[in-house]
Amino acid sequence: MPQFRIPGPLRRLSDGEITVKVEAADLGSAIDALDRRYPGFKDRLLDDKGQLRQFVNVYLNDEDVRLGAGLHAKVSEKDEISIVPAVAGG
Repeated sequence: MPQFRIPGPLRRLSDGEITVKVEAADLGSAIDALDRRYPGFKDRLLDDKGQLRQFVNVYLNDEDVRLGAGLHAKVSEKDEISIVPAVAGG
């Protein structure tokens, strides 16, 4: 099962879990599965059009999903999905 790596600011949604395994065939269904298990993730990751929010970066095995198939990216058993909130400042 692919697993999500949950960043510190979102761990309150995952009951403190650092990683969460889900059953899914693509990134979109993985986000759905994560949200079913821990409600609130989908709202944090996707906008009202169902696309990845601008200030949230998602990586599939160290590859930015925006540069590839996005939510349609296929996931497999050993894949790791990392959620990286954008950091602003100066």
